[in-house]
Amino acid sequence: MSTSSATPEKTGTHPSALSEFWHYFSRNKGAVIGLGIFVAILFLAIFAPVFAPHAPSEQNRDALLLAPAWMENGKATYVLGTDAVGRDILSRLIYGARFSLFIGLVVVTLSVVSGVLIGLVAGYFGGKVDIVIMRIMDIVLAFPSLLLALVLVAVLGPGLLNAMIAISLVNQPHFVRLARASVLTERDKEYVIASRVAGAGTLRLMFLTILPNCLAPLIVQATLAFSAAILDAAALGFLGMGAQPPTPEWGTMLAEAREFIQRAPWVVTFPGLAILITVLAINLMGDGLRDALDPKLKRS
Repeated sequence: MSTSSATPEKTGTHPSALSEFWHYFSRNKGAVIGLGIFVAILFLAIFAPVFAPHAPSEQNRDALLLAPAWMENGKATYVLGTDAVGRDILSRLIYGARFSLFIGLVVVTLSVVSGVLIGLVAGYFGGKVDIVIMRIMDIVLAFPSLLLALVLVAVLGPGLLNAMIAISLVNQPHFVRLARASVLTERDKEYVIASRVAGAGTLRLMFLTILPNCLAPLIVQATLAFSAAILDAAALGFLGMGAQPPTPEWGTMLAEAREFIQRAPWVVTFPGLAILITVLAINLMGDGLRDALDPKLKRS
């Protein structure tokens, strides 16, 4: 057996946690591709003013619904064409990446922080506290996620901020249940009992002893929730309840372009592809994270 195919455990060395993580992550080629695509999108989003050929709201009344550069009547200055009011689609897609990634980051942060805190409390204390919390989470999960998000946005009012709050509340029960299950698994293990006997307080046991050993499944779930948040935000934007025009958010771009599907299909195609590629890349990364962080998959 060649040494190049040996796993870190078989080499007799003690690799760092990062090198071990990368070993298992890189075995999933789809995850590596997804990571590369995601990094490229993130790079474009951060440096949008550098890469975007035009301002996202700049209108050219002489170039309405202009075809992409490789099609008949296309212009090189508008590589992906223009929309119904003469705005450059490529520039709006690049700036739209900022909004989509920002939405995903905010939603996941809110969902993870609140969900893990509630799940920790439910799993650690158990009893009536656990029953009340989990029944509330079951009620939330009984509703279709997009429908519940729509109702919350309708109550709070249309807008990007309210859309992010609504999506984070809808995603929260998944983290509560996952955190609770992980805490129940770890709560009665010997290292926790030893810490309790040694005099560790409740907060120390919850946050410093138990929580670090529950992070692996939560990280994977957060990655998948990131892509789901982008999809939900695009859906709300498409329905007019998320980001409002002229914000260059991908779902809003789809909503503005739906009446031109037959006349100018590229106006709808490119925002849809941007959503598809971004969500697919993040999901592939999630598969790789699962492979790298799940001890059962490592042993297999």
